Amino acid sequence: MSTAPTHITCSSLTFAWPDGTGVFDDFQLAVGPGRTGLVGVNGSGKSTLLRLIAGDLTPSGGVVRTAGGIGYLPQNLVLDTGLPVDEVLGIAAARTALHAIEAGDPREEHFTAVGDDWDVEERALAALDQLGLGHIGLDRTIGEVSGGEGVLLRLAALLLARPGVLLLDEPTNNLDLYARRRLYDAVAAWSGVMVVVSHDRELLELVDQIADLRDGEVHWYGGKFSAYEEALAVEQDAAERMVRVAEADVQRQKRELADAQIKLARRKRYGQKMSDSKREPKIVMGARKRAAQESAGKHRIMHTERLADAKERLGEAVDAVRDDDEIRIELPFTKVHPGRGVLRLSDLTLRYGAEVKGEFEVRGPERIALVGRNGAGKTTLLRTITGELAPVAGEAVAEVPLHFLPQRLDVLDDELSVVENVARFAPDAANNRIRARLARFLFRGARADQPAGTLSGGERFRAALAALLLAEPAPQLLMLDEPTNNLDMASVRKLTAALESYEGALIVASHDVPFLESIGITRWLLLDGELRDIRADEVLGDPR
Repeated sequence: MSTAPTHITCSSLTFAWPDGTGVFDDFQLAVGPGRTGLVGVNGSGKSTLLRLIAGDLTPSGGVVRTAGGIGYLPQNLVLDTGLPVDEVLGIAAARTALHAIEAGDPREEHFTAVGDDWDVEERALAALDQLGLGHIGLDRTIGEVSGGEGVLLRLAALLLARPGVLLLDEPTNNLDLYARRRLYDAVAAWSGVMVVVSHDRELLELVDQIADLRDGEVHWYGGKFSAYEEALAVEQDAAERMVRVAEADVQRQKRELADAQIKLARRKRYGQKMSDSKREPKIVMGARKRAAQESAGKHRIMHTERLADAKERLGEAVDAVRDDDEIRIELPFTKVHPGRGVLRLSDLTLRYGAEVKGEFEVRGPERIALVGRNGAGKTTLLRTITGELAPVAGEAVAEVPLHFLPQRLDVLDDELSVVENVARFAPDAANNRIRARLARFLFRGARADQPAGTLSGGERFRAALAALLLAEPAPQLLMLDEPTNNLDMASVRKLTAALESYEGALIVASHDVPFLESIGITRWLLLDGELRDIRADEVLGDPR
């Protein structure tokens, strides 16, 4: 960790949700200048910590101190679609006053609003251009830009404000490849204090240090994410060796205790034999018996204590080995034979203008990556295939059973529990079967009875995926829209392993190139006005 002056300090921080669920208890944190990647499994409290630092949440105990202003980009950014761009950037008042002065209005209130910021428009346009948003301008509204562009606009506003501390929570969620590259550049150029929560490996390769939030404590690792993984692997190897050593010690202490008890039993039998034969005076035998009992007691206590110590060391060694819960995904048997028709699109015109010209077919167990800029219509295409949206023209025909996991995870009813949500998709499944399936997704016991509206992003994904996979009929065409958003890396690995074993056809809309490469994509489709096949190197190359 940096030895420079600290800019974020959390002292004896305590926080629990209104239902009593504890998150932090006497939590300590000190972050200095530089870029810090905050990692940890879903539910470890990363987003909650950022909200506490930003002042979005109030701790029940302890204090949070920061040096300099705070800029905060939340994970789920909601902006009023009617807001003008200049208002999102926080320059509307200064810009209006500047225009009034330029038009000849000399009122003092205008000069006060401008202050020393006479180049506010130039700086704003430069910030937009830096993030690839130069084409937007300052007079359009949020409703006219895509969701990814909205995230970048909020980041541009933070950069314009020049805060001392910048907090970013999953900033690349929903950003296309082009927008991600722009954000990477902005992060790399940042010179203040930054804490970024992300599962994006490329982004975490830009940080100076990793803070691993685990069991309510932070463990620090110098360097970028790949260095953290290497250090963690070394730690775990050492921890597993210590477990083996401790286990061997426990077995040895058990054997020594058993041997000692056997020897003591033999002495006791010998003493009893001598007493029965009266070969020694009674007073001598009594003294010998008392001495033997004292010796036996000391011996037993010594070996018992040694065994207890060995078990304690084993417990400490086991605790040092990470055993993060990971989802266990088992996809139904959904084999599609090569050449079988799966999906047919004919002269399709989507809402908002994107097109599929002529005949377009998916046959056999193809694994398709659907890529394109934010706002190109990828989600609209997937929803049209499912029948949720009607096309403007043409038709989309699925020739096998399909299931779709949407980006917004709006398949869940927030008022219903996790169990009840899954039951909606599998009305004939027994309650015990549903709960057994949910346990594989880490919803055990009372956690399966939580209302969906109280779930974190990662928990919501797990619940939606469980509902999808338990639904009937089993999908032979599986369509996923940005499936890695809000997932910790352990869950992404499990999702990858499950999709590798899936034998049906697969269409995945994603900007996460490492994930797409890991699931064995066989065909790359670009939606950019119209749908067309592209080569893998056209996606994997630098899009700038």
